[in-house]
Amino acid sequence: MKLRKPIIWIGMAMIMVVVITGIAMFMEKVNVIAAGTALSETGWKAHFSEPLTKEAISAGYVYVTNQNGDKVEAKLELTDEGHTLQVEGLQPGDYTLRMDQKAVNSQFKSLKRKQVNFIIYDSIESISSADDLKVYFQRAKDMQSAAVSEVEEESTEKASMDSSASSGGTGGGNHSSTNIQVEGVDESDMVKTDGDYVYSVFAGTTVKIIDIRNPQKMKVAAEIKPEDDYYPLQLFLHDELLIVLGNKMEHYPDDSDTKAKIMPMNGLMTVRMYNIEKPEKPVLLREIGVEGYLKSARKTDGMLYLVTNVFPYFWAMDEIDGDVLRPRIFDSNEEEKKFMEFEDISILPGATDPSYSVIAAIDLTAPKTAKFETKGFLGSSDHMYMTKDHLYLTAMKYKTSTNSRGAEIMIWNPGTANTEIFKFKLDGTAIEFHRSAELNGTILNQFSMDEYKGNFRVAMTEGNRWDDRNPSKNHLYVLDENMDITGSVKDLAKGERIYSARFMGDKAYMVTFRETDPLFVIDVADPTKPKVLGELKIPGFSNYLHPLDEHHLIGFGYETVARKNPYGGEPFIITKGMKLSLFDVSDFHNPKEKFTEIIGGQGTYSALQYDHKALFQHKQRNLFGFPVSIYDEAGKDFEVDFKGTGALVYEITPDRGIVLKGDLVQKKASGEQYEDWEKQIQRLLYSGESVFTLSMKEINSYDLDSFEKISTLKMK
Repeated sequence: MKLRKPIIWIGMAMIMVVVITGIAMFMEKVNVIAAGTALSETGWKAHFSEPLTKEAISAGYVYVTNQNGDKVEAKLELTDEGHTLQVEGLQPGDYTLRMDQKAVNSQFKSLKRKQVNFIIYDSIESISSADDLKVYFQRAKDMQSAAVSEVEEESTEKASMDSSASSGGTGGGNHSSTNIQVEGVDESDMVKTDGDYVYSVFAGTTVKIIDIRNPQKMKVAAEIKPEDDYYPLQLFLHDELLIVLGNKMEHYPDDSDTKAKIMPMNGLMTVRMYNIEKPEKPVLLREIGVEGYLKSARKTDGMLYLVTNVFPYFWAMDEIDGDVLRPRIFDSNEEEKKFMEFEDISILPGATDPSYSVIAAIDLTAPKTAKFETKGFLGSSDHMYMTKDHLYLTAMKYKTSTNSRGAEIMIWNPGTANTEIFKFKLDGTAIEFHRSAELNGTILNQFSMDEYKGNFRVAMTEGNRWDDRNPSKNHLYVLDENMDITGSVKDLAKGERIYSARFMGDKAYMVTFRETDPLFVIDVADPTKPKVLGELKIPGFSNYLHPLDEHHLIGFGYETVARKNPYGGEPFIITKGMKLSLFDVSDFHNPKEKFTEIIGGQGTYSALQYDHKALFQHKQRNLFGFPVSIYDEAGKDFEVDFKGTGALVYEITPDRGIVLKGDLVQKKASGEQYEDWEKQIQRLLYSGESVFTLSMKEINSYDLDSFEKISTLKMK
């Protein structure tokens, strides 16, 4: 018996060693998310996945050193319940945030890295030479290369472990106009009309001008069919100007074998301006362009603004002339294309992406002679929101970390990303960066943003709804004119994400979803104290919210049903037919779904659910319409039966609800199992007493009272 005790103790000790070793091996790391640059006036921030201790600053567990390694005086402050460290009071220069393990508020979690380098600038820095660009892109290249290597190593290790174990139309006049977000700020679309003619992009190859003055005898008045590698995408109308936005592919202007092999062609976002005083004979006045791909475009007060994303061939910069790292611009008023001037290129605060966001502007009141202004900003952009005075761009800020070799890498996980929002001031063609803010979470689309009485409001989702360790949650932030947070509502609908949002004056409406559709009514009248007033939970969800009047919203989305999970756990959520909801928010504390309409069954969809420009509206008649392809269940789950494609038009009012007025759906032909994309209606619009539907193959006219077909014009 005496001999067994040592054996027992030895066994227990061995077990303890294994347990402790296991804890050490699988101890969760505390990640740090921080930008590499910041402005002195706004300070620098570091975000931690776990909160720091309250005494982290006072005890000296976190501090800042200069490029010589000497500790410097700086104002350090913990916010966001210890998750964010704000650093202020630093002069321009290179710095390092140093952290001790004692700063972490958990004995079972360790810092993934104990120092973060950053640079403070006095203002956003202009690039002065090709060498400056190479330095920037080399750092971006190194980060991406390290990230790829890390992913490959983790994949190999995991495999080893596994083996062992547009113009649709709103309109208050005599003809349709594009459904826009901000009054007075027009948005580009594939179709525009002046009431007499329809201007439309067909199949991304031609622009056709259709005479609709006589709905019984519509005709093609003119056709713009580029003979070069130009592909029209979007349109604007401005007085007697037709503005065509398109991609132009060109061979790079260099005869060297190396350059021709590496980058044989490049893309220019090209604007062609036509005089349409005589629509039957459009005359090209001018062509301007900027390298890259169109992100978004707006027109206000006679000014045209474009945003493009440019991805230079930085991966080959050691083999080709460094000048090609600059975006090229083009103006037919000049003899040849040229590279953007260094003085017009700046680094956005915190930028690390190997790309540009280029903002271009031109005065349309003098289309032949106005100067084409461009500004290039190093750093990518995702979404755009614009008012008459300000332009906002958003960029996802992915988590940075270090790999096993100590190299800094990007972690491409949207669930853990933050968002940087950049604010620019607009004054004619003058574009000036103003301020930026980094916020927790990601933005769904442009309708998640709004400016009101000088304040910027934004709705965001943080985390991943399928990640139990970092479940999703939703926030609404209010920022002042300098992009400083004045108030917020946080942690709404945990485990869900935002499906749609809409701001209406001093109220905000947000739809989230996982199993049901909560519609939140949020009071943002006081920018320092936004608060949730009411919440409505109903089946389904809305992809797009549209204001009917001050007290009513229309939701366009899907009906859903919950099915029992045969394996246990959460039920399966099945998407059914398209759903229209009329929400009554006159009692902000008790929002109601007053009327509903379900269209078709599983598989039914409309372009409106992802493109707000597909909405048709006739305000005087309270009409709303949209393209639709209708499917129904075939008797078994996930088996659907195609019924037809076309468009539907409803009268929607607070009193009568949702009333079908025009059924413009063409039933399927015999043997037809799926819709023909060329027959799918792209847009609806009206002019006078007629409604028009446009597809790639034809244009149909209908009577606005009876919705009886008047005539058809086939497209060749």
